[in-house]
Amino acid sequence: MNFKDLGLSDSLLKAVADNGYAEPTAIQTETIPLTLKGEDVIGQAQTGTGKTAAFALPILQGIDVNDPNVQALVISPTRELAIQTQKEIQKLGRGEGVRAQVVYGGSDIRKQIYDLKKKPQIIVGTPGRLLDHIKRRTLKLEHVKFLVLDEADEMLNMGFLEDIESIIKNTPSDRQTMLFSATMPDPIKRVGVQFMTDPKQIKVKSKELTTDLVDQYYVKVKDNEKFETMTRLFDVEQPKVTIVFCRTKRRVDEVAKGLIARGYKAAGLHGDLTQSRRTQIMNEFKRDQINYLVATDVAARGIDVSGVTHVYNFDIPQDPESYVHRIGRTGRAGHHGTSVTFVTPNEMSYLRLVEKLTKVRMLPLKPPTEDEALAGQMKFAIEDVDKLVKRTNTEKYEDVANTLLENHEAIDLVAALLNEMSRDQVKVHITPERPLKGHGGGRGRSRGGYRGNNSHSRGGYRGSRDNNSRGGHDRRNSSGRSNKFVIKNKH
Repeated sequence: MNFKDLGLSDSLLKAVADNGYAEPTAIQTETIPLTLKGEDVIGQAQTGTGKTAAFALPILQGIDVNDPNVQALVISPTRELAIQTQKEIQKLGRGEGVRAQVVYGGSDIRKQIYDLKKKPQIIVGTPGRLLDHIKRRTLKLEHVKFLVLDEADEMLNMGFLEDIESIIKNTPSDRQTMLFSATMPDPIKRVGVQFMTDPKQIKVKSKELTTDLVDQYYVKVKDNEKFETMTRLFDVEQPKVTIVFCRTKRRVDEVAKGLIARGYKAAGLHGDLTQSRRTQIMNEFKRDQINYLVATDVAARGIDVSGVTHVYNFDIPQDPESYVHRIGRTGRAGHHGTSVTFVTPNEMSYLRLVEKLTKVRMLPLKPPTEDEALAGQMKFAIEDVDKLVKRTNTEKYEDVANTLLENHEAIDLVAALLNEMSRDQVKVHITPERPLKGHGGGRGRSRGGYRGNNSHSRGGYRGSRDNNSRGGHDRRNSSGRSNKFVIKNKH
């Protein structure tokens, strides 16, 4: 199957080729022919499966560029996803002459009103800001032919269901509606029944949602030991571009502040931040000024950062589909990635549900010891001290340095410096969270072990080749050094 077989116009086929699309994904293959026929569609798919193009291409083909009215509306749960969607629609529709505008909260509404006066045919927006414009009469939807509800389950989780219903009631009843959601809880199904006409349901199979390029591990650990366990892994692994997922905004704040206090380049991202702060954080993350982005599931929707090497699930997600979405942040563009999920003993049943969905057995991982983590810290402390010495004006401090050397052994002075550089000096408290309940208390038993090599290298994993392992790989870090950490199953 290729894009030519889907019924798209020649100009859109050129746009598809120009934007590097080789062949349609599963969701595109199933969705595009139906939507081109005018069918309502319910698609169950995660971000990363190509669903934006799945609804954007048929919409672009159906837009009348000579009609200045708003003809298509895409509702997104977050500002990041709305911006990303608008950019993709704009790229695909450039040859068609279609204008797409994005509106979202936390941004100057006066500028948005000015942009809306330019007569865009497609609007992408978040529910709250869309309602603001509707109430101000700066956005009129009586000519909408296409309506898309993107990431519907996340909008439900964020409490947007009533807003969405209000927005839909401002659109014509004969519009074409497309709903996309990673999960299908009952309220989402009711939206389909209430606001859609004989919708065709499409579900991307889970095996198409997971990737063989992500090595998946879990650590069974008490909740109050997660932070120390995770930072020890950081000290040995030294992951370059990392996303840490937490269940709540409070957790995000506490974990991010704890990492910063320990000297890691980290920042937290969640829905309570201002748009300017969110933009600043994402720009710093993309420029490698932040190595550890701590985020909620909702805040991470729409994040498009290439080169994410590691995903750490500080809290296991409440539903298995969210796990697939999280780990999809790494292992992209042919590069290997690593995911590590921290799970409390009585949450093991959730882990088994995730494994059932993904059809991948996660490898148990025993984290580094305190000594191994310290060795990892000291390896990079040597590099930091070397840089510090090179940029220090020795003459300025020579007299005091000589006095110190008269009163102390040189080795004691260096040890004191390294002690101050040790991250373990800062104590961090993370407020406990209740474990997830609802699937029974799992009895998963860890059979794994962690073995650090003697060089305490920057990281990477190699799974053993038996007992459900998918094999291992040997990665090299940015300095070219080989990284090998071996998992061994015990019987």
